Formats: sequence, C-alpha cells, structure tokens
Amino acid sequence: MTPVLALIRRSFAFMDGRIDPPSSMHRLTVDAIARQAAEGEVWLLEEVGAPVACVFLTPKPERLYIGKLAVDDAFRRQGLARQLIGHAEARARALDLGLLELESRIELTENHRAFIAMGFEKVGETAHPGYDRTTGYTFRRVLPPQGRNTG
Repeated sequence: MTPVLALIRRSFAFMDGRIDPPSSMHRLTVDAIARQAAEGEVWLLEEVGAPVACVFLTPKPERLYIGKLAVDDAFRRQGLARQLIGHAEARARALDLGLLELESRIELTENHRAFIAMGFEKVGETAHPGYDRTTGYTFRRVLPPQGRNTG
C-alpha cells in the first residue's frame, strides 16, 4: 500500500459504520491513484517526507472537481484542508475554470459546516445507484474574477 492510500484509509476510517453506502475509499487502489495522477491531479502536503494531507483534483467542464480531501488525524485543525482548498482555487484559476465543486455524504454534517465556512454553498443532492434517498450533497464555490492592476 502506498503512503497516499494509507493516508486516505486512515483519515476516512471514521466514516465506517456511519455512512451508507460505505466509502469508495474501500475500492480505491494504488492503480486508481496512479490513474488520477495521470488523468487529473494528486496533491500532497508532507511532514518529514510522509504525506499528512492530500487532495485529488479533476478538471471538468467549467469547474474543478475536488475529491479525496484527506488530512491525517494527528494534523487536523491546523488549516491543512483550507490550504489544499486554496491550492485547488489556484489550480482552477490556472486552468481558467470558474467553479470549485465537491461532494460530501449526507451524514457528515461537520464536513458540510467546514465547506460552508470555506465559502462553498450546497447546490444539489445526489443518490447512489440503488438508493431511493439522498446519500450526498454537492457543494460549489464560485471563484470571483481576478482583479487586474491597471495602474
């Protein structure tokens, strides 16, 4: 198992038994992470050469999708998720995309509060295949146009 996969599994473990259906991290593989890095982006924050936070970024039409935002338990409440969201904003701007988008499971209300505090707004509900109820929310953050210095 790679350090990135281990980080995601550790930091998402609190969801086990709490969300239904179970997290997709159980199906995440080393090959899938390599594909994400090749077809999208995988960004890490490291401490002493080991990843302590990560995020997957995937360009989509008009938006940058944020996935697998993970922070190691020992490094929570230090602003690392906010730092990675800031990096996602910079990458979206570099790709000329005006929106950040992410999804969060309905049960993870503390995550919803954190995303709203970072400027995201709940814009939709989703249901996993085979479910007749909402299983997740879609959040978006519109990126204001960059100001230009004309002086």
